[in-house]
Amino acid sequence: MKSDEVTYPIPPRHDGPGSELEQRLEKMARINAALMQRVERSMDQQANAYSLFQTAIGLEGQVRVRTDQLKTALDRLEDVNSELTSARDAAERANRFKTRFFTAVGHDLLQPLHAARLTLSAMLDGERDREQQRLGGQVDHALSSIEELLKTILDLSKLEAGVTEPQIRLIDVDQLFEDVVSDLAPIARAKGLRLSHRPTRLMVRSDPLMLRRIVQNLVANAVHYTEKGRIRLLARRRGLKVRLEIWDTGPGIPPAERDRIFEEFQRGTASETARVGGFGLGLSIVQRMSEALEHDLNLCSLVGHGSCFTVTTRFSTMREMQRAPEPVVAPGYGLPVSNVLVIDNEPTVVEAMRALLTRWGCTVRVAASAEDVDALFSETPDYSPDIVLADYHLNRGQTGVAVVSDLRSRLGLEVPAIVISADRSLTQASLAASGTFELLRKPVKPAELRALMLHVMANGA
Repeated sequence: MKSDEVTYPIPPRHDGPGSELEQRLEKMARINAALMQRVERSMDQQANAYSLFQTAIGLEGQVRVRTDQLKTALDRLEDVNSELTSARDAAERANRFKTRFFTAVGHDLLQPLHAARLTLSAMLDGERDREQQRLGGQVDHALSSIEELLKTILDLSKLEAGVTEPQIRLIDVDQLFEDVVSDLAPIARAKGLRLSHRPTRLMVRSDPLMLRRIVQNLVANAVHYTEKGRIRLLARRRGLKVRLEIWDTGPGIPPAERDRIFEEFQRGTASETARVGGFGLGLSIVQRMSEALEHDLNLCSLVGHGSCFTVTTRFSTMREMQRAPEPVVAPGYGLPVSNVLVIDNEPTVVEAMRALLTRWGCTVRVAASAEDVDALFSETPDYSPDIVLADYHLNRGQTGVAVVSDLRSRLGLEVPAIVISADRSLTQASLAASGTFELLRKPVKPAELRALMLHVMANGA
């Protein structure tokens, strides 16, 4: 029986040359594929490099633009700095000129006030008419106001220019308070106020003149604005510091005004009801001087109850300080001197001084220079003054100190002498280096002059 199955032949396996060719083709295909991948990667890298190149060119352009802008800005800044430097130099020159101007004219500004006060005192001494005394008191008050304003302007100009250098000394707080209270007690009494200080044995280190001016301005401010109650001065030690406190029962200062009142020409709303004058410079002086002394200045206040200003100074362990003897008070207008030599180059001051001293019972001789003193002794070789009142600045660069020193050498005597000057840079310490002299500031108050003359004669200075 025949089978129905169909059989197919199996293809023979080619292990000959044809198979090897296929293998080679496959290998070449793989190599070709690998090469194509390399070529593609290379093209991608070139594209990336070109892109980076273009980016670098773009960044370089931006850097160049920014560099040009920066250079332009630096050039402008340099121009601005140059303009600022020129402006600063001009401001410094103007400031120096202002300081030199005020220093130079300070003497001339205070000179007529000095003469006016002496003349007024000579006119009113012994005057019985009450109306004349009242009018004279008004004139004296006006002169005092002008004097205080001029002194304040001079102080401000020197503080702004930085020419006021603090002279640090030991200060007896009790003596400081006593002096300030003594000066302002008449004004306080006239308003029905109690002005006092609590005794303390504290000593501080500060500039005596500047610290006194600070305390005096604060107390004067308290007296002006307080209508009833009291003003009290206290001092408390706080570690290595001493806090000087000025308390008052005035109207108080609102919080919104507590910074503004320390600015020039600012007096606060309390001045509208206190009926006080002035230009609002007192607290500005206080702040400037406190900064110059590196003293902390603070204020606490309660509206309707009062205020307290505090100045914090440096404490000193030295408790004892030799005080100057108290001036001798003489009854009436008479002085225990007969011969007074006045050395001054201003005719109006000389005449006013002569009239005042003559009313006090003195015999007055005058001289304007060292040559006038020589002429005086040529005419009267035996003349010997009991005391000399000498202006510091004389003509042709001469000083009263030098003229008095020559006079003392001529006589062989340490003649008592008082130097009178409007120069605020002149201090008692600088005079002490030249010899034994007392210093009196212009414009001179006759009562101060008389008290100092009595003090000098009593101590043989």
